[in-house]
Amino acid sequence: MPLLEAMYIEFKELSKKKPDAAVSKSKIKMTNRLLGKVRTVLEDESSLEFLDLIDEDDVPQVSDVTLMLSQYVASMKKFKNSHYGSYSGGYGWVIR
Repeated sequence: MPLLEAMYIEFKELSKKKPDAAVSKSKIKMTNRLLGKVRTVLEDESSLEFLDLIDEDDVPQVSDVTLMLSQYVASMKKFKNSHYGSYSGGYGWVIR
């Protein structure tokens, strides 16, 4: 989650300055590598069907990537709210 949030914040700041700027292929690859790992965590969650990877052939704008990352951040927060909490007198992850 820290890496995802950091990436989201960076794109969000860039989106404020240049929302229609094209995202470089290297940033797309780096972002997709992280999103692939996040998708693995969310593989059993209903929100996964709404989360896409960035199409490397369709050079997206910064604002598009920012929107996608915000959806991933929201899905990860929902995942934590669903699977992390108190049990047996302590806090921890509750995952099957």
